[in-house]
Amino acid sequence: MWPGAVADALARFEWAFRQPGRYLNASQVWQPGLEVEYARDDLEEVMLHLPHGARRDLGRLIARIDDEFERRTLPNPGPVNAFAVGGWWWSRIRER
Repeated sequence: MWPGAVADALARFEWAFRQPGRYLNASQVWQPGLEVEYARDDLEEVMLHLPHGARRDLGRLIARIDDEFERRTLPNPGPVNAFAVGGWWWSRIRER
């Protein structure tokens, strides 16, 4: 991870959750690494390396992010794609 990785990931979620509408829109320009699913991957990776107290604190924030992400996305009724192996958030679909 790089310095500022957590702040960057949180900023991507903050931007996404400020967008109007019930559902998250897919990015206007798809660019690998900029989707919120990648930000969630980054947060998951950071959690593996934090000391217990910091992991607990960030975990509470991630739980709120996960709740909002789940609320603003839809379950994928089809087969799980290859990306979903990394985390449940890859199996959710966003309105386009």
